[in-house]
Amino acid sequence: MTPPTSLTRGRLRTPRAAAVAGILFSGLLIAAFLLFLSAVPRDSREHGTWLVAGLDRVVLAINLMPFAGVAFLWFIGVVRDRLAEAEDRLFATVFLGSGLLFLALMFVATAVFGAIVIVHAGQPEALGSSPAFAFARAFAYTLVNVYAIRMAGMFMLVTSTIALRTAFVARWLAVPGFAMGLFLLFASPWVDWSFIVFPLWALLISVYLLVTSLGQKADGRQKATSVP
Repeated sequence: MTPPTSLTRGRLRTPRAAAVAGILFSGLLIAAFLLFLSAVPRDSREHGTWLVAGLDRVVLAINLMPFAGVAFLWFIGVVRDRLAEAEDRLFATVFLGSGLLFLALMFVATAVFGAIVIVHAGQPEALGSSPAFAFARAFAYTLVNVYAIRMAGMFMLVTSTIALRTAFVARWLAVPGFAMGLFLLFASPWVDWSFIVFPLWALLISVYLLVTSLGQKADGRQKATSVP
């Protein structure tokens, strides 16, 4: 009798596919950040000149952010998948909570910019000098530069701690993760372009997971072919 064929792929497919999603998250988030930073002045009190000169870049960044968020959820999933039974409830709660809070804050800030763009399309002359525009601009700036960036730092610190405790990735990756996480928590408001640190760190983790999963698959094939 022929044994039933499994309808699901092997477990190694999950980390590899999700690691690719982590790489996509890094690329999309870096692209969105660069578009925002090149178009929108860092000063939250500016009067909306970017709505003329940098509008196309801002619209593109707004449309990239949801895809970056979906890929980030997959990145969280691959980390939890690698932890498996070694997952600690305390660290898992902070890890998941900080990641989801970061994503939610980024989505809200992006939605604020989207609302500004929509209102500008209907009332281009009145928006720049209105109190509502100043409030929305300052609100989005505070969300990103005060709250979201620190949630990203906390996410990196917790992930690095989990790496040290469980070795789900190489422990040498935890050291730069701690340094980058502390930098985002305490020094990022005074350093331009500091937010790029987070997607670069996620890229490093994702590439490591992808390479190790491909290596494990190659070892598995070699063992299978060597069995008489």
